Amino acid sequence: QVTLVESGGGSVQAGGSLRLSCVVFGRADSLRCMGWFRQAPGREREGVAVIYAGGSTTFYGDSAKGRFTISQDNAKSMLYLQMDSLKPEDTAMYSCAADYRPGCSMDRGRYNYWGQGTQVTVSS
Repeated sequence: QVTLVESGGGSVQAGGSLRLSCVVFGRADSLRCMGWFRQAPGREREGVAVIYAGGSTTFYGDSAKGRFTISQDNAKSMLYLQMDSLKPEDTAMYSCAADYRPGCSMDRGRYNYWGQGTQVTVSS
């Protein structure tokens, strides 16, 4: 099992950047999929970016393409999300997620491990 702890959220003006981090405590080496999800008030949780363990393949949600970059360290003990050109509609609670099963996707239902989240607020 793993425990996920996010950091790096905050308040930023539109056009700015933030880098989110997620520390993985536990059996990080056996993880197959990791990802970032976000949830804004009154909206469902949506996938932002997903990465296969080892970093060979990544997926991005439409809202993140071209602006956000997901990455991880070689030991899979850290997950990052670099967010550039932020927009007010990016305001949400961002959470990292992980799972040991293969077949990574943006489906939030396939992830068994979640962090508590870090708030990102983008002002216009």
